[in-house]
Amino acid sequence: MDALITGVTEWFTVPLQFEFVRRALLVGVVAGVVCAVLSCWMTLVGWSLMGDAVSHAVLPGVVLSFMFGLPFAVGALVFGAGSVALIGVVNRTSRVKEDAVIGVVFTAMFALGLVLVSRVPSQTDLGHILFGNVLGVSDSDIWQVLVLAAVVLAVVWYKHRDLTLYAFDPVHAHALGINPRLLETLLLGLLSVTVVVALQAVGIILVVAMVIIPGATAYLLTDRFERMLLISAAIAVAAAVAGVFTSFHLNVSTGGSIVLAQAAAFTLAYLLSPRQGVLRRGLSARRRRARGRSSVTPAS
Repeated sequence: MDALITGVTEWFTVPLQFEFVRRALLVGVVAGVVCAVLSCWMTLVGWSLMGDAVSHAVLPGVVLSFMFGLPFAVGALVFGAGSVALIGVVNRTSRVKEDAVIGVVFTAMFALGLVLVSRVPSQTDLGHILFGNVLGVSDSDIWQVLVLAAVVLAVVWYKHRDLTLYAFDPVHAHALGINPRLLETLLLGLLSVTVVVALQAVGIILVVAMVIIPGATAYLLTDRFERMLLISAAIAVAAAVAGVFTSFHLNVSTGGSIVLAQAAAFTLAYLLSPRQGVLRRGLSARRRRARGRSSVTPAS
């Protein structure tokens, strides 16, 4: 028993001796919390595909920022907001449905980013952009993540009632004098900033998972939105910690480990949630059928 306790303790304490692990934990936790909070609204509004679109559309901006020596957040924000605006314009001025427009825009932007990446002399940047570089974040990267995360959380805290009402009932929100289009624009802007925050942790390819999975998992576990926010954030923090430590000990991708930990949490909630779990619902259905059969008396 003592050996087990010692082994578990060392599993956590040994990685913390390295500064790059502590930095990765900080960025992973902060990015996870911001993504988790916003993912609750993404889940309720049904914007999973929009999150995927924005996360891929920022690639050209990130590459251009690297090429011109600018902070990658500048280009990412410009292209993220620009892609959202482009989706809105094409959707309003054509017969093409929104999901098709999203598919066209984000694939075109991602392809443009790949073309630009091929023009960058060093292929190292390709891995950092696509898969994240949380183990190699610099001081400026950490400050960028902290500042952008603080901005997103401050705006969400200030407008959370309006955003929640818009997510549940935009018609009612409009009747109360709230502009749904303005809230939609605000939510899309927050999504763009959140994607930039998460890029350092998991990269462009996996960032959509961090924006969707925590909220979707919490949605299976509670019917109250405030509790959903807390559960989502807790899942993101636990997944960040588990992912960083697992990647250290197994020498595997940190971003991939974080997302797999979130996916494992979703799987458990999907199967075992007290109200929504598939296994729980199946067991309850069998019990009801059994009670129904036992209550039937044979005809005399």
